[in-house]
Amino acid sequence: MTPLQIFLGLRGRIPRRIWWRYGVLAPIGLGVLATGLLRVVGVDAARTEELVNLLLLWPVAAVSAKRWHDRDRSALWVLVYLLPVIGWVWALIDNGLLRGTRGPNRYGPDLSDRF
Repeated sequence: MTPLQIFLGLRGRIPRRIWWRYGVLAPIGLGVLATGLLRVVGVDAARTEELVNLLLLWPVAAVSAKRWHDRDRSALWVLVYLLPVIGWVWALIDNGLLRGTRGPNRYGPDLSDRF
């Protein structure tokens, strides 16, 4: 799966390592870069935060959807992020620490041994 497919597509599965790389580290790096660039050109802090969050919304949702698929759950589980505090903790534990379904599931083959 290419980085573009990981960031934009909603189908398939990704293992924990890819989730940490593309769902956590990349958005943090892109967010810092975008924030710095917007601040340099004079966009105020509140507007910068809104723009960066809007920019990263779809890629983070797409990566998370694929990770939920690896756990053999619907992409609608992305909505757990809407629960204050507990949703983020739940998603972090479920997506970042627990192994996906062994072998193929309804969302595709197990990619854990490929990465």
